[in-house]
Amino acid sequence: MTATRPTAVAGTFYPADPAELATMLDAMLDVTNDAPAPDGTAVAYVVPHAGYRWSGPTAARVYRELREGVQPFERAVVLGPAHQVALRGAAVPTVAAWASPLGPVDIDQEAGRLLVARGLAVADDRPHAPEHSIEVQVPFLLRVHLRKMLPVLVGPGDPDATAALLSAVAGPGTVVICSTDLSHYLTEAEAHSRDAATAAAIGDLAPERIGEGDACGRHALRGLLTWARNSALRVERLALATSADTGGPKDRVVGYPAFRISE
Repeated sequence: MTATRPTAVAGTFYPADPAELATMLDAMLDVTNDAPAPDGTAVAYVVPHAGYRWSGPTAARVYRELREGVQPFERAVVLGPAHQVALRGAAVPTVAAWASPLGPVDIDQEAGRLLVARGLAVADDRPHAPEHSIEVQVPFLLRVHLRKMLPVLVGPGDPDATAALLSAVAGPGTVVICSTDLSHYLTEAEAHSRDAATAAAIGDLAPERIGEGDACGRHALRGLLTWARNSALRVERLALATSADTGGPKDRVVGYPAFRISE
């Protein structure tokens, strides 16, 4: 199949104009990186997925590291929630590429077919078509020179199943990206408290402590943490922010995480 998924949120979550988008990305990526050096080889990250105006600086903490990292990555496996279409378990697309204002990103169809053959995912373009959680990662990926990805939307299900999915596709040359925001529409003080507890659960590799309302991508996140715990990986926090930090109202904020997972 040669079909390409068109963009769904270009012009709303991020600029549709290629020059404007590239300028915005470079401005965020070129900020001095004050993140601690990886304690081991990084294999996965947790990143937010709101509009770039709000969560872009937090997401850039991850992509800056990918751009500057010593280990090259050839492919990103990107997990995210399905906000618009009901989904249980995991879904991969059937198309060969996803469009973006910066050009297309190739989809690893072979890996997608592997997951379907093993019963770890279904092939379904419907939940992917309107979804922003993975799409907003694509311009960042392209700007840090990653040209291939496997998008996986994750709905309610067993975290062990998502962990098994990751075990099937992770490995040398692959970085796993878990796309999730944290608490939604609390006051700034309430969000800081709730997100701190969620950040502690992430740091402790404790998926059972992440519940409804803690993260919109909690099903993907719980699966990621289960996989990381099973694989004896370690977690380091790169940033923890809210929309109030980038000018949003303080009485209705959204939390934004950036975490590194390393061997």
